[in-house]
Amino acid sequence: MTQGEFALNALQYYGAAAGTVAALVISLDLGRRWTGWGFVIFVTSSLALIGWGFLEKNSEGIGAQNLVLFVINCVGVWRYLLSRRARRAPPSSQERKAGN
Repeated sequence: MTQGEFALNALQYYGAAAGTVAALVISLDLGRRWTGWGFVIFVTSSLALIGWGFLEKNSEGIGAQNLVLFVINCVGVWRYLLSRRARRAPPSSQERKAGN
């Protein structure tokens, strides 16, 4: 196996493993911060699969899909880790009733 083949395999398997871990973290619903870090892991997975998809012969579809997923995952990072607005708790039922 050449160094190039090794690097492509590393990208492919890292992308798959990181995507699996990220999906698990998000599915556990451990809170906003954990979900945000799950999206960070998804971003790294998408980057690895974009690289692999466009460098490996006949894998451009995975690369294109992960370009879109990269943008979606960046939205998740913004929403759960970076946005001040998203950090505010939603109004309680009492606050909603008082606002009417």
